[in-house]
Amino acid sequence: MIDLRSDTATRPSPAMLEAMVRAPLGDEQRREDPTVRELERLVAELLGQEDALYLPTATMGNQIAIKTLSNPGEEILAEEGAHVFSAEQGGLAVHSGLAQRPIDAPSGRFTADQVRAKLRDWGRFHTPRATVLSVEDTHNASGGRYWRMGELEPVVAVARESGLALHLDGARLFNAAIARGRPAADFARHFDTVCVCFSKGLGAPMGAALASSEERIEGARLHKHRFGGALRQAGVVAAAGLYGLRHNVDRLADDHARARRLADGLAGQGVAVRADEVETNFVMVDVGPDPEAATERLRTHGVLLSGTLEPTVMRAVTHMDIDDDAIERAIAQIAAALRA
Repeated sequence: MIDLRSDTATRPSPAMLEAMVRAPLGDEQRREDPTVRELERLVAELLGQEDALYLPTATMGNQIAIKTLSNPGEEILAEEGAHVFSAEQGGLAVHSGLAQRPIDAPSGRFTADQVRAKLRDWGRFHTPRATVLSVEDTHNASGGRYWRMGELEPVVAVARESGLALHLDGARLFNAAIARGRPAADFARHFDTVCVCFSKGLGAPMGAALASSEERIEGARLHKHRFGGALRQAGVVAAAGLYGLRHNVDRLADDHARARRLADGLAGQGVAVRADEVETNFVMVDVGPDPEAATERLRTHGVLLSGTLEPTVMRAVTHMDIDDDAIERAIAQIAAALRA
């Protein structure tokens, strides 16, 4: 079975497993785990931030970050299909008591003028004050598209002028950094909080990190405990994140190249694929009005894709467990399944 549902499908490589077995351990809650502390140090360095906090998941990271930056009854702005709006079970309302104000940008990349247009006169008694702007890079719902530096800078300027705190949901930030050809810190240092995930393209079985100032991370540690995220000998899994950061960032370019090959190959077979929107490791495929039937046909032909926010569109996500041979087989098998 060729599993293209997500880059979370990866299994730890033998070398990653060896690093996990050999990791020095301690009590993470007491900040005595040397592997976790090294991971946090490296994350902060790579993201141009002062400090970082190891977490079980990037969803927890997003939720803690936004809670740290806001107060109940305020408002958060983000793109309409952003993960924090569409895939975190209403956590912004549950954990932070925030109102949500979406920005419509199908590519995931909104403009400074769009942000300005969403700001309201909060001095009156009727409207919540917008205090946080969240950016997602790469943008999951649009098919892994990434922000350009020239697009970000005016958005940051408007946010700062308007008193908005900036959060970066960077679950796949390293994919974006490879696509931009720039270090992740060049983008991430513009934000007050940055969350990255290790269990996607970097190949770890779990784990994420939140980076920010030393003061915010100290507060975030308290929220982590309240969220039930305190860990013990966490170095055994943090070692996988360390290995991914040290060995698996540059190879993300291979995933991007394979996504391009998959898109072009499917298009050549007459499959309705959004080839011109492939920017990193996602390929969006139009499977027609009956996605459940399409999913079953794909499974029968030995391929797994996953659904998206668009009912007739499924996605194929390349990752380190998908080699060139798997891509060629996937082209033939997806085309055969959808023709059927």
